[in-house]
Amino acid sequence: MPPVDHATWPVERIPGDPAEDAPTDGTGLCLSGGGSRAMLFHLGPLWRMNELGLLRSLDRVSGVSGGSITAGVLGTRWGELTFDPTTNVATNFEAVVVAPIRKLAGRNLDVILGIEGVLLPGGNAASRLASALSKHLYGDATLQDLPSDAEGPRFVFNATNLESGALWRFSRPYAWDWRVGKIPDPKFPVSVAVAASAAFPPFFAPLVLDVKPEDFEPGTGADLELPDFQRRIHLADGGVYDNLGLETIFKRCQRIFASDGGGKLDDDAAPATDWVRETLRAMKVIDNQVRSLRKRLLHASIERGDRDGAYWGIRSATTDYPVEGALPCPPASTRILAEMPTRLAKVPADRQRALINWGYAIADVAIRSSDPGAYSPPERFPYPGGVG
Repeated sequence: MPPVDHATWPVERIPGDPAEDAPTDGTGLCLSGGGSRAMLFHLGPLWRMNELGLLRSLDRVSGVSGGSITAGVLGTRWGELTFDPTTNVATNFEAVVVAPIRKLAGRNLDVILGIEGVLLPGGNAASRLASALSKHLYGDATLQDLPSDAEGPRFVFNATNLESGALWRFSRPYAWDWRVGKIPDPKFPVSVAVAASAAFPPFFAPLVLDVKPEDFEPGTGADLELPDFQRRIHLADGGVYDNLGLETIFKRCQRIFASDGGGKLDDDAAPATDWVRETLRAMKVIDNQVRSLRKRLLHASIERGDRDGAYWGIRSATTDYPVEGALPCPPASTRILAEMPTRLAKVPADRQRALINWGYAIADVAIRSSDPGAYSPPERFPYPGGVG
């Protein structure tokens, strides 16, 4: 492996990282934010990775927002997957993972939960999102119900700590903000972790995490390992800090697959000036710039040989990857899918199928281009109808 050049990393080194920090030989998967659009789009790459026998070999899955919703289903139902011992393919993947997410995508969540959070007592929109996720997807599962490192991938749900400005990571071994400290073996519901990861401001943020200083392991924080920062922790969408969910994967895995279902900043000759829409526009600008920088640096890391793997996005094209046998994906059709709004709104069944098919097709060419000759092209899309 080439010498470590931390100045070129797409993630920030923090105090406590080893001076010659280097990843293991493991494989990590990043699932970006992007509402229902990303939640469904990511099912396609998971479907294709399962067919290729790669799903079972994952060491880490890092989710943000809509990507965390999908990762949460995969994590809480990992033990239900029936893997063929010869091919490492889960024969019941669609029933166990795809079906519940598609069912959730048939519901309107964001507007209803937002209105309830404002008008009704008993919690804000983020806490109501957690309740809805518990009801429809995760039940009473906690972080301790996720697979151990010996049983499957480590699932990480990324949120942003509004008090420290740092990443707050939920996983089975710990919940951790490097400045505030680590909570070992956390018992938080998966629905709460995912809702925090998806608490997009201003309407869904913050999700308030009630903790106590004694919950934290002493000596695991930095400058903010203080009681005032170890009580009511205000969390927002992980995309505020890292919309690709790259940080926890890049530092630990040599092989990285990054699935990006995020939106794109549209040009606007007359941006709104009222405080709500102006704030949203400013946040989109920030999100677009942060994601673009991380994406470019990840590409550079792969090209230099620092990391292996591949990036694909909902705005990519199959012609971006030098392999044969790509499924037919007309740019005019995929552009319509990419321009869906970032919401947790109801998605019609035909659009659901098109999003999954598109994620499947673009992940296929990206993965095959990263390891030429290792995999055969697919014969068909998961669903009839292609990408619309």
